[in-house]
Amino acid sequence: MTKRLILIRHAKSSWDDPLMPDLARPLNPRGQHAATAIGAWLASRGHLPDEVLCSNAARTTETWARLSPALKDVPEAKLTPTLYNASVEVILAVLRHATGREVMIIGHNPGLADFAHRVLNRPPPHPEFQRFPTGATLVAEFEISQWQEADFAQASAVDFIVPRNLEA
Repeated sequence: MTKRLILIRHAKSSWDDPLMPDLARPLNPRGQHAATAIGAWLASRGHLPDEVLCSNAARTTETWARLSPALKDVPEAKLTPTLYNASVEVILAVLRHATGREVMIIGHNPGLADFAHRVLNRPPPHPEFQRFPTGATLVAEFEISQWQEADFAQASAVDFIVPRNLEA
């Protein structure tokens, strides 16, 4: 059986208010546009999650809010505070508790990039994969029957995109 993971680093956030708590930072206009473009790209490729796990930070929830309208019949995101600035081990633990066939995780670097690198059996040939910039989106498949079996170096990359590739 195959399980699919959609891993998204939040889109570009705003640093306009240096006194704003990190958890409360929203997307900037570039990030807002990028999140919408990511949603359209996911829909065009048929990447439709049946479970969405999202950090509770403003920039991740706004990323989801802006990309989700392009996706048909997707569930509401489950806000998952443990994904806020999560380590690789925490992200794997969260994934192992997932129940969907196609699970989306929206989170933060450096943990998300580290997780993407460690979960794949080989990286995609995209030049931006190493950096995993804001809005980076990886789609990977696991040959497992349940998420509890997920582990490092086990997934195959199916798709990878960064917002710069989606600019018209």
